[in-house]
Amino acid sequence: MARQVNATTEAALKQWESFIPFVYDDADPKPGLKKTRLRPGMKVRGTATQGYGHTGPDVYPGAPDVTEAQALAWLRSDLNPCERAVATSAKVDLTDNQFGALVMFAFNAGIGAFKSSTLLKKLNAGNYAAVPGELAKWNKTTIDGKKVVSNGLVNRRAAEAGLWAKGGYIQSSGTPALPQRAPLINGKVVSTITAVSSTGALQFVPHDGPLAYALAGVLVLACVVGIGLYVWDRVKN
Repeated sequence: MARQVNATTEAALKQWESFIPFVYDDADPKPGLKKTRLRPGMKVRGTATQGYGHTGPDVYPGAPDVTEAQALAWLRSDLNPCERAVATSAKVDLTDNQFGALVMFAFNAGIGAFKSSTLLKKLNAGNYAAVPGELAKWNKTTIDGKKVVSNGLVNRRAAEAGLWAKGGYIQSSGTPALPQRAPLINGKVVSTITAVSSTGALQFVPHDGPLAYALAGVLVLACVVGIGLYVWDRVKN
């Protein structure tokens, strides 16, 4: 059976995408159900989207609303190629949460972007610590044909980094998952965490439990601050 995301990842995706029954423009900055419904003839600045982040020819301005059950079926179907891409392209062991974080990234940025990314190259070279910083670089969206930094994507990348930081199960290709107190990095279980900047500072993972979640929160906050400083520096120069 092909590897699939765990319940933690699916819940994070559902929370992040939000269930929106009508068709909306993903460039619309308004949150959740406050987004503007796309009606026939309306201009789409980004991508027409519906349900839990579903896009495609069946999503267009004026399309009928969908139920949450249909949106969930779409989500699970949309995740299948992303799960296969991560499972076949990542050549190193991944915890369930690390696998989920990469699937979330591929789902949002696109499978082609994931496969050709520096993130994947560094990960396959054994550089687990580079992943949060590489995720942080994918913070731009296209609006009216122009690439602009999106606060939503800045926060989304930080959420993926937070999921990456959580403990979970180690699973190699073709082998059953084994319980671990923390992910393996270069073959060793680690229990230290450091801040992550936009250039990718070291990131180690704490043991499970309240301390793990607290430290994961520190990681996410440090990631957001690092990205903000990076963007500010680019604006000044």
